[in-house]
Parts: sequence; structure tokens; C-alpha cells
Amino acid sequence: MITAIIGAMLITGSNGQLSSTFYSSTCSNVSSIVRSVVQQAQQSDARIYASLLRLHFHDCFVNGCDGSILLVSNSTLNIQSEQGAAPNSGSVRGFNVVDNIKTAVESACPGVVSCADILAIAAEASVSLAGGPTWTVQLGRRDSTIANMSGANSDLPAPSESLSSITTKFAAKGLSTTDLVALSGAHTFGRARCTTFINRLYNFSNGSPDSTLNSSYLPTLQNACPQNNQTALANLENLDPTTPDTFDNNYYANLQIDQGLLQSDQELFSTTGAATVSIVNSFSSSQSSFFQSFASAMINMGAISPLTGTSGEVRLTCSKINGS
Repeated sequence: MITAIIGAMLITGSNGQLSSTFYSSTCSNVSSIVRSVVQQAQQSDARIYASLLRLHFHDCFVNGCDGSILLVSNSTLNIQSEQGAAPNSGSVRGFNVVDNIKTAVESACPGVVSCADILAIAAEASVSLAGGPTWTVQLGRRDSTIANMSGANSDLPAPSESLSSITTKFAAKGLSTTDLVALSGAHTFGRARCTTFINRLYNFSNGSPDSTLNSSYLPTLQNACPQNNQTALANLENLDPTTPDTFDNNYYANLQIDQGLLQSDQELFSTTGAATVSIVNSFSSSQSSFFQSFASAMINMGAISPLTGTSGEVRLTCSKINGS
């Protein structure tokens, strides 16, 4: 395990600054509280580490890292939850664990720590506990009072989207191609529903399966996701067939043998002439290089358009704005 040394560096966001020491005088043990609840949750839910990391990613890509993904719909306040957007519906999870974290944090430090920061801390704890890198989480985000369902539909990358389109979406958030390849490595653990990759298994092109899908891997996936079976679309498959619950660099080795589960994963390696190919090769040959780049990319992603200072609020309940 390596540690990304960021120290007390300040990350400048669109509305102010984040700092690793933001809660040092108001809730100094917040990280250990979050880590403890996350670790406990994993004992009964092997997927929770990956699910919590995904929540932070899906939060940050829509209006910035503002906890908006946690808000439930409220017609009175004209809030349409991002949880109902196509990239999130039926797949984002872990909200009960976030609530448990918030309860524990509120007990220790009432009204101090935002839900957006809880997502950032939980993401780092999840990666670390699964065997991945650690990094110094920058803090001081505030929670939004609005959600953006349409933004979730438009800004989040889709599993069947082209590499060029996904690269554009990352660039729009200030993230580099290296950040894209590193953050895609989050698919080294967790699960995906058949509906996200079944397009590759049968009639991808001219009536044949995706040619960039390993022919030995294909029958396993077809067995898990039978054709013309609506119920099976919700079936789950490991994103990494080798070490499905461990955060390591096997994801990139899988891509090199055409065993990327999602089309968007495999395109990182199989797109001829793409800048991503050499990065995949680098991360496959050096786990430490991947870990360093992933930690850096998480800090970059965590700094997307945060609400700071007096913007937004510190929600007392993560699923609803204060006073509602």
C-alpha cells in the first residue's frame, strides 16, 4: 500500500478552497468514525466498498461534489432526485450506510460535517480497506440544496459510450486522460448488471458478439446473461473476474486479454491509436504507478466545483435539505 503525500496542500475549487485540516478543531476524528462504519458495513455486504466509491464519483460528476446524489425527490421543493436518472436508477446503492455514517458523525460533532465530505471520506476509506492506496482527503465541501437529474443523465459516462465521448466528458470536468484511465480502474472491484454489457454478448455488430471480447470469457457472460430474458438483465457479474473484491491493478491486465466487462472499459485498450493504451500498459505492469495515479485522480475529482464558505448548507439528514 502506498500513500499519496498531499500534506496540507489547498485545492482550489470554483467557490473557494478545500483543506485536509478543515475539521481539525471541530471534528478531528471524523475520518476514523467514517472508516469504522464503512468497515462494519462490509462484513455483511461485500459490494459496499465499490458502491460507496461509485456514489462519490456519481456525485462529483453532476454539479460538482455537493452531495446532491443523496437527495430524494420532493415535489413541494421541486427536487427531482438524481437517483432516478438512467445512469443511477436501480444501480446506485449504499445510502443506508451513508445514513449510518451521518448518524455516527452527528453524534460526535453535531451540524459540522457535510454529507458531501462524508462521501469523499467514505470513498478513500473504501479503497484503502479493499487493499488500495490511501490519500489525504481534502475537506470543506458544503451540501447543495438542489439536485440535477438532467445533469446526471447528460454528464455521467455510460457503459456503451465511445472512448472519445467519455474523454470529452472527463475533460469538461477538468480531468486528464490519465485521470480517466486511473479512475476507470475503480472497476477492479464491484459488480455490474447484465443490462450494462449485454449489448456486447450477442448482436453487437452484424449479428455477432463484440470482437474485442475474449472468446473464452464470452460463454461465461452469456450464461450469466441469457438472451431475450428481461429478468436476467438485473443479474450481477464481477467487474474483475480475477479478484472481484480487492482493489488492485488486475483490471488493466484483464483489458490486455480482452476481459474488460464493459465496452467503455475495453475501449481503453482496444481503441487503435488511443492515448489510453500506453497508460493501461503502464498500470498493468506497475501497481504502484496505478495507485499513485488513482490517488491523484481522486483528489482532482474531489475538487470539482465544491460549494464552500457560506454556499449551500451542512445537511442534518443527507437525503433532504434542512427544514424540509
